[in-house]
This record gives sequence, C-alpha cells and structure tokens, in this order.
Amino acid sequence: MAHGTHFFMNPGPTNIPERILRAMDRGSIDFSGAQFKAIADECFAGLKRVFKTEGTILAYAATGHGAWEAALVNLFSPGDQLLVVESGFFSLNWGMRGEAFGLAVETLANDWRRAADPARLEARLRDDRDHRIKAVLLVHSETSTGVVHPVAELRRAIDAAGHPALFLVDTISSLASIDFRADEWGVDVVVAGSQKGLMLPAGMAFTAISAKALAASAQAKLPRVYWDWRRLMGEGSQAYWNGTAPVHFFYGLQEALRMIDEEGLDNVFARHNRLAEATRRAVRHWRQNDGPEIYALDPAAQSNTVTAVLAPEGHDADRMRQICLDRFNVSLGGGLDRLKGRVFRIGHLGDLNEPMLLGAIAAVEMALGLAGVPHRGGGVEAAMQYLAGEAA
Repeated sequence: MAHGTHFFMNPGPTNIPERILRAMDRGSIDFSGAQFKAIADECFAGLKRVFKTEGTILAYAATGHGAWEAALVNLFSPGDQLLVVESGFFSLNWGMRGEAFGLAVETLANDWRRAADPARLEARLRDDRDHRIKAVLLVHSETSTGVVHPVAELRRAIDAAGHPALFLVDTISSLASIDFRADEWGVDVVVAGSQKGLMLPAGMAFTAISAKALAASAQAKLPRVYWDWRRLMGEGSQAYWNGTAPVHFFYGLQEALRMIDEEGLDNVFARHNRLAEATRRAVRHWRQNDGPEIYALDPAAQSNTVTAVLAPEGHDADRMRQICLDRFNVSLGGGLDRLKGRVFRIGHLGDLNEPMLLGAIAAVEMALGLAGVPHRGGGVEAAMQYLAGEAA
C-alpha cells in the first residue's frame, strides 16, 4: 500500500495545483451565456500572452493529438507534401497522421540526441524549387528525448531559402514552461495541450493561427467537421463549439493563467530552468562510474521540461522505473518507440518546487542502487548544492 503523496514526475500529464482543482470543483453554467463568455474571453486573452501572439487562438475538447489533426485537416489538400523535422517519437507520429489523410510526408532525418540543424533544413527547401512542400512541421521540446529545437533559427532557415512553406510547431511540452514567441519567430500554427505547463488535466487542446495560415485554410480540401476552423470562428476569435463547450476546463484554465500572471511568465521560465539544471546536475553526477547519462548530447539543447536519462548498456530502465513506483511511490516517464527500456524520463514542468524535485531525485538514486545500475552516489547532494547556490 502506498503512503503519503504520490510523486508524479512524468513529463505530462503533470501535477494539478490545488487552486486549479478547487476552481474546477463547481457546477456548470450555460456556455452560451454572458458568464461563460466573460470567462472564455479572459482565458483567450491570457493564452495570447502565453503564446506571445496577436493571432487567432482556437480551443478544442481534445488532447494535443487532436490539435495536431486540426492543423492538418484545416490547412492541406490530398496529396500535399509536408516536411517533418525528425526529433523523436512525437515528430514521427505527427507525420503519420498526415499520411493517414493522404498527405505526402517526407522526414528530414535527424539524430534524436541532437537538435535539428537549420542549415540542413535550408538546403532541403532550396532544393524544392517548385515549392511542392506546403509546410514544415517541428516539435519544439521533444518529450520523448528531452531535446529542445531552435524554432527561431529554423524559421530563419525557411526564410533564407525563400520558401513559402507554412511553419507548424508543436509546443505541447514547452508552452508556459520554456520561452516561446509565436509571432516574433514567425510560426504559422502553434499546437498545445492543457496537461503540461498549463497544469490542467488532459482533455483540452489549442491552436494559435497566423493570418497566413487562416488564408491557406480557405483553400484546403481535406474533409473536416469537428476540427473545422470555419465552424468555430467569429470575428477574429472563437465564437462557437462543435457540441458542448468544456466549461470546467475553462474554470481551471482561468485559474491557471492567473497563477502564471501572478508568478510572471519570465519567472516561470526561470523556475523551470533552475529545476531542470538541478536534475541535470544529479544525472551528470550519476554518470560517473559508468552510470546513466543525459540523452540529449548538447547542453544547449537540453529541455527545461523533461530530462531523458539513458541507462547504461545492459540495464533495463523500465525495471528501475518500476522499483521507483513500487518502493517509493514515484512515477517516471518511460522510453518510447526505439527508446523503450533504454531511457527513463524525469519530468520537471508545471506545478513543481525544489523539495518535490529533490524527493524524486532521491527516489531515483535509491532505485538505481536497488536495480543494480552502476552510478556514483551523491546526485541528490549535487542537485542540492546547485539549488542552494553553492555550485557555480
């Protein structure tokens, strides 16, 4: 029997703050009435501040995968060509959905342990002289690998190639946790979900849409009903729902955005960076004695929302994860696709502070020992020294 607080250290869904749970713990209201409209208006205004956009934001009762699909069906026609910048499991899965809709999906191959190279993207787009590629798809923070990709630099590569492709970016595990600037970075469609940096349950998704993308959607021929932007749009903003609006999610979202505003978005980013670096300090310490290592090779590309940790050869990361859960009531993310059994993932995003992180790191260190995984003890101390300001 598990006692005490369950330490849910997955990279999404994340911990739901008590304030948000209490905000959602109330009766429903008429979603066609003035009271709900005021709540929704406050939420959409707050989301624009988080996305850093003046563009249109639409919301759906769905997970982030639904927002992936909404972007595809609203922008493209059968046979259109897309270029997916490979980053890991989630980039490839977004591309697979395009293939299911009859789109021609090309993958710009990339080492999962490294950030995408803007020069390679520019070269590929220069080769596309007929401009057959209609869009470039990118995952900002690849949740499966813990690698963050350079959105602004990749936008500049598209521009340097003189290519008109739309730029679609998944921010599901980065929004409200890592700095993201939709308008400044020239992103045409941003995809996000509720269950990570926004600290809500899974079940609500968003797209931020540029004027260029809205114009392209008028020409798109893929069938859509539930996801159809035309059915949702009012005068420059969302005015309608396909079915019932997710009223309780809006209660929670209103509170989440107020919490972000109270802390200050830059302070939110700084907190995520601090907790992420403490996690990385611990893993770097464990790495000694042939221990586990951070999967992302370039320190500049290591995500501030999730650290994927590569187990030493011959050791099962899932066995260590199970010990963490069974013995210490700490839940970690597992490896996906080709990384199954090879990595475990420590989520450090959303509603999180130093004691919560240190408790989880301590459990991981104990589990490494119980699983017989080689490592150097003292990773918790390394994280503590950093957080206390004693380490450079």
